[in-house]
Amino acid sequence: MRFQRGLLAEANLHSLYLMFNAVDGFENEIRQHIACFQGMINQYSDEYSEAELSAFIAIGSGYWDQLFPAARPKFLQDFPAMEFANRRAPHTPFDIFIHIRSDRSDVNHLVGTQVCNLFGDSIHLAEQVKGFRYLDGRDLMGFIDGSSNPHGAKRKAVALVGDEDPEFAGGSYVHIQRYRHAMEQWNELPNKVQENIIGRDKADDFELKNRHQPAFSHCRRTKVVDEEGQAVEILRQSMPYGTMRIQGQFFISCARSPRSFALLLKSMICGEDQYHYDRLLDYTRAETGAAFFAPSVDFLRQYIS
Repeated sequence: MRFQRGLLAEANLHSLYLMFNAVDGFENEIRQHIACFQGMINQYSDEYSEAELSAFIAIGSGYWDQLFPAARPKFLQDFPAMEFANRRAPHTPFDIFIHIRSDRSDVNHLVGTQVCNLFGDSIHLAEQVKGFRYLDGRDLMGFIDGSSNPHGAKRKAVALVGDEDPEFAGGSYVHIQRYRHAMEQWNELPNKVQENIIGRDKADDFELKNRHQPAFSHCRRTKVVDEEGQAVEILRQSMPYGTMRIQGQFFISCARSPRSFALLLKSMICGEDQYHYDRLLDYTRAETGAAFFAPSVDFLRQYIS
């Protein structure tokens, strides 16, 4: 199965996230447009080859059955909304998510415009966010982002559905969250306190040794094993976003099972007890949360008439 290249793409300088809601009665048109989406991306990728353009399109968990009623990915479910104490991961569903990324913000804008023209009045743009590479790949909080991401062939193994669901092999379960940082409060913290909260050295990005890594650190809370003792992994495709007033992280998880993301989120929000949750959540909060499935190119192309 040919997967959508944007799912596994390496880091770029710029990204554009488009969240849409569909208009009832336009399902046939939307299926056609989605089926043609990767062909359009390939054309622009060839035309602006130096930009390293890639993209993927994903269908919301609540909209899937309306758009593709004949078959559904085996484990597709709504975003796992959670709330514990003052920590919250809300469910804010969208019907369609499009992720565009390249090394040129103007190319992203051009492609985003053409996407909106392609779908026309069949969908409404609900939200758009521009992401960007910050310094040497850091989050706006100052730490290298994505250090624990899988590399090489392992990216496919982590992010793409395999033989466990043959009809949807090559697809990926996608979760998004737009986090808003409390930068003023974060910047008041001494470096050592920030490093304990993240679990990494700020300057050199090495992970603090276990005996120096608090149980409430972000690194510790995102190291999760399942019932069989296997490490839970996702492929993160996140980037910072922001203005001079609002700054944060647009988080994207791609995985072969939605359970991986749910386990990580639970570990962060609920933790082991009232003290050992992810203390990073004291300085950033999720304002959105949605679940999607990004089908393979072959699955989508069968709807081209």
